Amino acid sequence: MSLLQLECPPLLSKGLTMKRTAWVVTIVCVALALGFAAGMSAAAKSYQFTGTVKSADGGTLTVEKSAKETWTFSTNKDTKGTAKVGDKVTVYYNMIATEIEAKAATPKAAKKPAK
Repeated sequence: MSLLQLECPPLLSKGLTMKRTAWVVTIVCVALALGFAAGMSAAAKSYQFTGTVKSADGGTLTVEKSAKETWTFSTNKDTKGTAKVGDKVTVYYNMIATEIEAKAATPKAAKKPAK
């Protein structure tokens, strides 16, 4: 029997191949969407601070939670909402670094052995 006489298994039907391809594409799209959503939520972690407005003027908002805890927030044209002095507010904010200045760590002095 020669190699040319061997029968190959029948190819998958066209309909089955299309269904399988559609499922693979669907699974890949769902995986990409979940990965994107997880990345966005990690990058945009937000916090909140609630208190009474002590001052609100051009670009800053000062909110006092207690006599010992007062925070000042920067605002810009994209900040949603406004507040007046005396209003009780909840400020939602993100902590995002805008610049990092690094300096080389200084080597610690070697400890002298005890006598």
